[in-house]
Formats: sequence, C-alpha cells, structure tokens
Amino acid sequence: MEKILEIISGCAAQDRKCQQILYDKYYGLCLKTVFRYVETYEQAVEVTNDGFVKIFRSFARFEIRDREKIEIVLIGWMRRIMINSSIDFTRRQNNVTQTSQIPENSWDLEDKSQLSDSSIKYKELIKLIKQLPPAYQLVFNLHVIEGYSHTEISKMIGITVGTSKSNLFKARSHLQKKLTVEKNEFVLCPI
Repeated sequence: MEKILEIISGCAAQDRKCQQILYDKYYGLCLKTVFRYVETYEQAVEVTNDGFVKIFRSFARFEIRDREKIEIVLIGWMRRIMINSSIDFTRRQNNVTQTSQIPENSWDLEDKSQLSDSSIKYKELIKLIKQLPPAYQLVFNLHVIEGYSHTEISKMIGITVGTSKSNLFKARSHLQKKLTVEKNEFVLCPI
C-alpha cells in the first residue's frame, strides 16, 4: 500500500519514473477496459495511451480518502477516465464501424493489478459482446460490466433512460441467443 501511495504522490508531482511505473502496472487493465468500447485493437491502444495522458494531467486532483482501499479507488478512477476517453473517441469517429480480428497476443498482456479479470472468461465474453450492435454494446458494457445506472448512462452518452434500458434488454437477448447456440454446438460436437 505504501508503494502505491508513493507512486500516486510521484505522479501528482509529474515524476516521470512514477508515471512509468503506474503505466506499466495498469496498462493491461486499462487496455482491456478500453477494448470493450472501441472496435479495433489499434484504436484501443490509441485510446488507452490518450487516457493515460489525461490521468497524468489530472493526478493533482486525485483525492486519497481511504488509505486502506487506495488501489480500488485508483483503479475505479482510472477506469472512469478510460471509459470517458473511449466514449469521446467513439463520438469523434462518427459511429464509423471498423472491425478487425483481436490479435491473439493481446490477451497475454499481464494485468499486474491485484484485481485482475479471469482471462478465459473475459476473452470469451468480449468476443460475444463485440458481435453486438454498437449501441447495445455500449450500454451493456456501461451497465453490466462497469456498474453504471441507466440514469448515469443516459447522461454520459446522451440517450433517454428508456433507450438505455431497451438497449440493455436487447443486448442481453442477443447474448443469450448466442450462448444458447454455442452451448448446443458444443454439446453436439463429437469427442
């Protein structure tokens, strides 16, 4: 915990060494977060790096209220910046949809935080979510994965609460159908 506090203090003071340590430690987590919102791996790398620039510029405003939960608070704060950076990027792209294969080595990036996702389940979930229409994908990520309320989502992306709820319902329906089909295909495959 003391090491994280030192890194935070160093980042607030614009210490490049501390910034590099923070970047290296949380890059994998941030990249995974961003990739849920953008279409290509290259875009995810770009948005993640832009997000880190925003993080480093904003560190002076980061408040430490509970020293015991500092890493959880830091990760939450960084995720919010990454999500907002992803949404801003998507808006700038004017909803131009580009798709590409996810490079297999991108799943090998080590998430050095203590709160890492399960990579097998994460990989499968992301592949299914990427098949959703963009509007469903965005609401699903924000509500189910990030935990935002429909009211917060409506304010973040400029839609009504009803549209947010409808998009979530449709996203879940699509995912349930895909999971049912994949489960049946798995059962029918010979050993």
